Amino acid sequence: LSAVMRSAVDTSRPLIEAGGHELLLRLPEESVAVDGDPVRLAQVFANLLNNSAKYTPLGGRIEVDVSIDGGAAQICVKDNGEGIPPGMLDKVFNMFTQLDAGNRAQGGLGIGLTLARTLVQLHGGTIEARSEGRGRGCEFLIRLPLAAQETPQAAAPPAALSHQRNGKLRRVLVVDDNHDAADSLGMLLQYLGAETMTVHDGRACLDAVQTFKPAVVLLDLGMPGMSGLEVARRLRERPELRETTLVALTGWGQREDRRRTQEAGFDYHLVKPADLSTLQSILSLRDEEAPRSLPH
Repeated sequence: LSAVMRSAVDTSRPLIEAGGHELLLRLPEESVAVDGDPVRLAQVFANLLNNSAKYTPLGGRIEVDVSIDGGAAQICVKDNGEGIPPGMLDKVFNMFTQLDAGNRAQGGLGIGLTLARTLVQLHGGTIEARSEGRGRGCEFLIRLPLAAQETPQAAAPPAALSHQRNGKLRRVLVVDDNHDAADSLGMLLQYLGAETMTVHDGRACLDAVQTFKPAVVLLDLGMPGMSGLEVARRLRERPELRETTLVALTGWGQREDRRRTQEAGFDYHLVKPADLSTLQSILSLRDEEAPRSLPH
């Protein structure tokens, strides 16, 4: 685990140094082994370090502690930055949730913490956000099960990370004119086992479905040129796509918005920040089980 953490620090160091932050890294002298994918775990820790670097004012302090506690590996990433309001502690892991980053355009897309939680859970662990409020810094605490026995080679990924598991996710097309949002969501779904493709406008979506043949299309509504509503109508006109699951993933969630998506042929209307478990449940449905009505 110490080697994985050092890799994460190397990844995040440019952002940490750009903010002039002090980094305190405390690693145990003894080896701490967990079963998992070292690349994905390093990404979890790098995302937390990046989060601290972004939300800590210039010249701040970031502390990382790796230890063993109660039969589990415990990783704590703590900073003296802007903190998290009490009402947001349970929401920071939701997709596309962003905190106000003041005048700094570093807030990100709200994908990093969602990805971190997903990967931690797939490794059988837990992640918790703590903060005493605005201006009081924040702390992320991860607990991972210790390996049954240490081995000199990297452990195999947990079964939950295998693309060969039963009920694996289906082929998913992500459509959003925000390139970073589309690419990040596509990456998140790939880690969950989906085969993904991302495009950034309605015309590209209509072209992509012919060759990629997705089982699910995640479609933003507010795109220039051709709205998501128009794209959905055109997709539903094609007989070969009538059984494709269309999911509106948008910031618009009023009753009138939901009525319009239903009329356009969408199966689901999810409002950003979308709940990852809801999205994962939709994507995990087998074709014959996919409901044809919008959830309330």
